[in-house]
Amino acid sequence: MSLPIHSKLEYLRGLVSVLPADPGVYQFFDENDRIIYVGKAKNLKRRVASYFNREPDNGKTRVLVKKIQDIKHIVVNSEEDALLLENNLIKKYQPRYNVLLKDDKTFPWIVIRNEPFPRVYQTRQYIKDGSLYFGPYTSVVMVRALIDLFRHLYPIRTCRLQLTQENISKGKFKRCLEFHIGNCKAPCEALQTEAEYQVYIDEIKSILKGNIQSVIRYLKDYMMDLARDYKYEEAEEIKQRIKLLSGFQSKSTIVNPKIDNVDVFSILNDDKSAFINFLKVLNGAIIQAHTVELKKRLNESEKELLSLAIVDIRERFQSNATEIIVPFLPEVALNGVDFTIPQIGDKKKLLELSERNVKYYRLEKLKQAANQLKTPKHIQLLETLQKDLRLNKLPVHIECFDNSNIQGAYPVAACVVFKNGRPARKDYRHFNIKTVEGANDFASMEEVVFRRYRRLKEEGSSLPQLVIIDGGKGQLGSAMNAIRQLDLVGQIVVIGIAKRLEEIFYPGDPVPLYLDKNTSSLKIIQHLRNEAHRFGISFHRDKRSKGALVSQLTSIPGIGDKSMESLMLQFRSLSGIKSATLEELTGVVGAARAKAIVEFFSKEETQK
Repeated sequence: MSLPIHSKLEYLRGLVSVLPADPGVYQFFDENDRIIYVGKAKNLKRRVASYFNREPDNGKTRVLVKKIQDIKHIVVNSEEDALLLENNLIKKYQPRYNVLLKDDKTFPWIVIRNEPFPRVYQTRQYIKDGSLYFGPYTSVVMVRALIDLFRHLYPIRTCRLQLTQENISKGKFKRCLEFHIGNCKAPCEALQTEAEYQVYIDEIKSILKGNIQSVIRYLKDYMMDLARDYKYEEAEEIKQRIKLLSGFQSKSTIVNPKIDNVDVFSILNDDKSAFINFLKVLNGAIIQAHTVELKKRLNESEKELLSLAIVDIRERFQSNATEIIVPFLPEVALNGVDFTIPQIGDKKKLLELSERNVKYYRLEKLKQAANQLKTPKHIQLLETLQKDLRLNKLPVHIECFDNSNIQGAYPVAACVVFKNGRPARKDYRHFNIKTVEGANDFASMEEVVFRRYRRLKEEGSSLPQLVIIDGGKGQLGSAMNAIRQLDLVGQIVVIGIAKRLEEIFYPGDPVPLYLDKNTSSLKIIQHLRNEAHRFGISFHRDKRSKGALVSQLTSIPGIGDKSMESLMLQFRSLSGIKSATLEELTGVVGAARAKAIVEFFSKEETQK
């Protein structure tokens, strides 16, 4: 419960009066005992007193002060400790009036497992189990590229076997396919020693630490030794490793090799946010780059924001650099770390590169915000689909086909149409299979695709930009046969979606595309596929029911197609015919046929 204004000020000033003049962190609480602000201070008493000694200049700060009902503090040993504690508390409680800091739990790492014959793989969980973690990386693509590079360079294992010496000596394991295709040397059967395997791991560690050149030098010497011993095949393998590593190194931004283990920070400030760019330089190469946006709450100064970002990002990326390049001195002193404001030379160029990066990032953010305001949501979804499926045109008009039959009986197909990302139900079409006998999904698909687009061509109607086939490579190939016959290759993009793993197949490409399960593109494709299945099944069910009705009526003596048609027009359904009286039936098909119908259904009831 809030105190009266005079009582509250007296209470707060009483708290301030007993605050120590030491470095620490202070917390402001509202009437609901929630933390609304966390701050750091070199001198707790002086800093907290400044909120109450005079009227705050900033409107948001005035609102904050009015809401303060209680103050708590934590004393620490240094200003650096205060900044670290402030950072952690903001992340934990996300107070309303603090700069918004986002956690890094979703960033990927590369881990070298603490185990015999260590595995090297990607993870998003940082566990203190003695394993070596490198990262976190801001790009999953970069992580996967590195893992692929290691798999090409070194025959390291991917299995989860407990390869202790005891287990190996007991013969518990058998070599797997990875050994037979040359991706592993089967340490599980003692075909490779732990010392031999560790050479690979040491080289991988060096690469991840940025020491690529030293690994290349070592491999070149090793290659020459193999060549001198006439081991030309092994030397060729090493040569290919050197080629891969050199290619990877050429993709890194190279700076002065004398600049080693340096962090670079730059900041760009506007009314509501601040953007901070971070570059990590190791052994003369930029190995990491990351930009964050901090949402301002109380008109914080650039020095405050840069200080907060430096502590947060260095903790997040586990940086131990002893030199930090900055555009101005921040409001923090870090033990064992020197801040440099370069004026000329390569370090100045690094700072300028960081500043260019942060400008581009902010510009990109502004463009995205403007596009979202201008571009309707359904167009944004279609643009994402176009990008994910690598289409040349925006898929405004999409069609999806599905076949339905039971052991070849009553074969039908359905075509559903989406326009601007939404179902266009008036354009849905059913197809009775005419030229195919039995259960032949491939031939049925070819027939309905051919009929559909032959008709659109003849009518001069617009063609879809994208056609989706519910099925795998076989159905897709059949659909493409029809497209080729109609000379529409290049005018319509056709893909197939397989149900089992939601694989996207392209004509002539044996490797499927896997879309992220949470992406809007896969959801649109699934919606089309499910709608086609629903529409096709309902048609198949109706046809099956009608077929059963026709079969039952035409088995009655004297009832032919014309009589059946008259009966259906009058009574609408089989149950309607069954419940009709003799007089009602006589009025439609005559006395003799009416009597035969009544006797047929009466006999059927008796047999039940």
